[in-house]
Amino acid sequence: MEVQLHIKMNDKLFLRNPEKSALGRKIILHSIQLIHKNGFEHFTFKKLANEMASTEAGIYRYFENKHKLLIYLTAWYWSWLEYQVSFYTQNIEDPAVKLKMVIKLLASKVEDDVRTGHINESSLHQIIITEGSKTYLTRNVSEDNKDQLFKPYKDLCAVIGHMILECNANYKYPKSLASTIIEIAHLQNFFMHNLPSLTDFGAHKDELEIISFLEDLVFSSIHKA
Repeated sequence: MEVQLHIKMNDKLFLRNPEKSALGRKIILHSIQLIHKNGFEHFTFKKLANEMASTEAGIYRYFENKHKLLIYLTAWYWSWLEYQVSFYTQNIEDPAVKLKMVIKLLASKVEDDVRTGHINESSLHQIIITEGSKTYLTRNVSEDNKDQLFKPYKDLCAVIGHMILECNANYKYPKSLASTIIEIAHLQNFFMHNLPSLTDFGAHKDELEIISFLEDLVFSSIHKA
């Protein structure tokens, strides 16, 4: 029996729910491929329409602009990642072991989820690393925040923050450390492959070294408190 994973998305991210039609799912599939291949700066709805053998007008019926589409993709990823965190930690009782599992999930390569045929999670993970910050480093961030477009990211940080407090209930900065873990995991991965002099991992390009670094950073901070 084929099992599919459905993630409920904020209605304000789209004009028409792309999950509800073949064309919408095709938009998501090809947008991930194009952004991953060429970068967000060079991505346009015209290029997407050509790739899909469709029309720009058809794409605009689903998304107001390419920025909203990028927020949609990142929000979907954060929700999917929160599900992964929940799944892989549900039977772990030791809070330290649980937090180490989260660090591993954040810093490791992502495998494609067979339950989401129109979404390539490994490519989307790379988009998150290279393009994710562009969703909120904008002048419209306050307005987008009021529409709760970043809620999936906040929810993931809240889950990780709770795990941090399970390790040390007196730690003062669980939210800050949670978001820091996520951002550092992605930045160090990017630096490792593109700007190796900014890391200690450029020589081997081994994600296990990033995981070890994050564990040292996180648990040194937690136990110092």
